[in-house]
Amino acid sequence: MINPIELVAFDMAGTTVRDEHEVETCFREAALCTGLEMTEEEILAVQGWGKRFVFETYWERQLGERNDVWQNNVDRSFNAFTEVLENHYLSQQIVPTDGALEVFAFLRENGVKIALTTGFYRKVSDIILDRLGWLDGLDDQYLNTSGNALIDCSITSDQVAHGRPAPDMIFKAMAMLNVSSATSVIAVGDTPSDIQAGKNGGVAYSLCVANGTHPLELLLPHQPDGVLLSLKELIPFFKDFMYK
Repeated sequence: MINPIELVAFDMAGTTVRDEHEVETCFREAALCTGLEMTEEEILAVQGWGKRFVFETYWERQLGERNDVWQNNVDRSFNAFTEVLENHYLSQQIVPTDGALEVFAFLRENGVKIALTTGFYRKVSDIILDRLGWLDGLDDQYLNTSGNALIDCSITSDQVAHGRPAPDMIFKAMAMLNVSSATSVIAVGDTPSDIQAGKNGGVAYSLCVANGTHPLELLLPHQPDGVLLSLKELIPFFKDFMYK
């Protein structure tokens, strides 16, 4: 018997919040100005990871070890990145992806909880959510205790022990929203690490959207359980699931 779906855990940038490769541009600028060697392909590949973890990983590769020099370089790169990223989201237009609000409304009407998970750290996530109006109704733990919020919880990579591709953010969302089984969860994202996090968490379906930051040919090798050409397609996918 198929468990009913109680929760959909969505990624933010590229999945529910439009991303025109801005985050990659911010990574590129921070790496260039601090001397970190990363190719365009590598910058794309780490989208969805915890942002500080990216700099920790690639500075270790460049230096060969973790020591005081490594720590100083990680701090320099991460600080440069956060400054560029925060300025971008404070000054540029922020809009939902096509179909995001429609999908949220459909899930709400069907009693399904909505979690947003992201590789962003809390400060920049709050900037984005606040400018969209999606913080309205959430309490100081980013939980929809009022019953009036658009989403039910928001979780960032700095709130858990391990960011994607680990499933920690999905599990935290489940705990916050009293969802006991991962087989009652659908995960949706636009990067390989989003797909992997869902699979590592044992969710019912780990889906990818093909109109986010990654083209379909880079997503399919990670064996998503389904492909959505846009987020709108989650509604017919969900209806098919309901009537199985």
